[in-house]
Amino acid sequence: MASKQSGYLAMATRFDELADSELLALAAGGSEEAFAALYCRRRPSVYRFALHMTGSDALADDISQEVFLALIGDMDHYDAAKGTLAAYLLGMARKLLLRHFERGRFFVPFAADDADGSRRTPEFLVDRRNPDGTLSHSETVSAVRHAVLSLPPRYREAVVLCDLEEMSYEEAAAAAGCAVGTIRSRLHRARTLLAHKLRGPEAASQPAALLKAKRCLA
Repeated sequence: MASKQSGYLAMATRFDELADSELLALAAGGSEEAFAALYCRRRPSVYRFALHMTGSDALADDISQEVFLALIGDMDHYDAAKGTLAAYLLGMARKLLLRHFERGRFFVPFAADDADGSRRTPEFLVDRRNPDGTLSHSETVSAVRHAVLSLPPRYREAVVLCDLEEMSYEEAAAAAGCAVGTIRSRLHRARTLLAHKLRGPEAASQPAALLKAKRCLA
């Protein structure tokens, strides 16, 4: 029994040391263990991306499952020359989300619309009951999620990919299907908007709000 457990541990360690592309190649060759290792490694980021884009746990879970089911169905479609597997998977998630948007199945429960159609920053981003402005951890997490979800989708996408998922500009551009310059521009605007929502206009140039967002939503 001990020998068998040691074998499983050695196998897990071996897979941990392999690159995504190597795991995918093994999975394409029929290794269920390699695919499971790849799923465990990359599923969390796909789920987080979908969650921060929609605000829906259920939809994020569905999107995550659809992404990996699609990957199983066509592993040869991934081209390493076009970017990392992580960017490829988030690009798949993005396309699936766009289909939900187009079908009218998109719903963000954390943010409300003003009469002009713009997103309204939730009232509790400013804690009027507490002179110190100190929120509990759960309130802070909720406030940050509201702030991210209140961003227009193209800006929300940029800040989730670059600041929360820590992707390079190149990886984020590959996932979003746009030019690197476009991602840079959107990210700059997203950071400004997010800082306004989390800290107020006077602190828009300070990185503290963005660091708070990253800590809360990572």
